[in-house]
Amino acid sequence: QVQLVESGGGLVQPGGSLRLSCAVSGIVFNIATMGWYRQAPGKQRELVADITRGGTTGYAEFVKGRFTISRDNAKSTVVLQMNSLEPEDTAVYLCKAGLGYRDFWGQGTQVTVSS
Repeated sequence: QVQLVESGGGLVQPGGSLRLSCAVSGIVFNIATMGWYRQAPGKQRELVADITRGGTTGYAEFVKGRFTISRDNAKSTVVLQMNSLEPEDTAVYLCKAGLGYRDFWGQGTQVTVSS
């Protein structure tokens, strides 16, 4: 059974930081392209950042310089370090594992940026 479990969300003030983690089981993690997406109320889901099996990273323009994605293949985890958070970053953040033939998603973790 494939499981992706996100953690680390919460309430943070503008300018603050959060570290999201996604623990993956049930797939060969080190061949998956891992991604973080987010979905705010009334908006479409959007890609935040991704990282390939080889460690190549990609970021949405709106998070460049503020967020960092990394992976630990030994622990089957992917981490999103989020700094300089803004109210516009408020959303449910979801982890995705892409294996080419199929994508697997976690349930998401809520991030709220508010004073």
